[in-house]
Amino acid sequence: MTMQHLHAEAKAAADEAIAAMKAASLAARTAHARAELMRHMLLTAGKLKERPRDAAIRQVVDEWLAAWALDRSFAHVGDMEAATGAFFDYVRTPSDAADRVLREAWATLERVFAATGISLADRMAWRSSCAHGWWSELRPAPPGEGRADTAWPAGPFWEKGCAPHCL
Repeated sequence: MTMQHLHAEAKAAADEAIAAMKAASLAARTAHARAELMRHMLLTAGKLKERPRDAAIRQVVDEWLAAWALDRSFAHVGDMEAATGAFFDYVRTPSDAADRVLREAWATLERVFAATGISLADRMAWRSSCAHGWWSELRPAPPGEGRADTAWPAGPFWEKGCAPHCL
């Protein structure tokens, strides 16, 4: 059996570590964007919980649509309203039953957004004014998908590499 030489061994270890870092970073971005959207929904529902339910849901969904450059012709507005209503119900009367309804509404929302080709987490990361800057360092918005007031990197940070003269 031939022994692997030092540089080849180091390069293989680095490639393995980088692949693990990429996977963990992208998973963290998705989880964090989802959690931030949920936090925002809970806070908003808490602020508006004294308003009539239907009016509050409409206000939140209209603001959400505007923030994400969508309008009421978007095919999944009803799913957005259902999820928003579930957040309101949970905030008004937190319980295991309300949490189950919220989980079901959220799962539906995740599915319908995924079916559009842009996940809920990506919409949050690319469209929300509350997006965390590091999200775009991992998965920048494709042309035309991100907020116009944001400077988007050309690619994820791991593609930046070293200066050409070092190669």
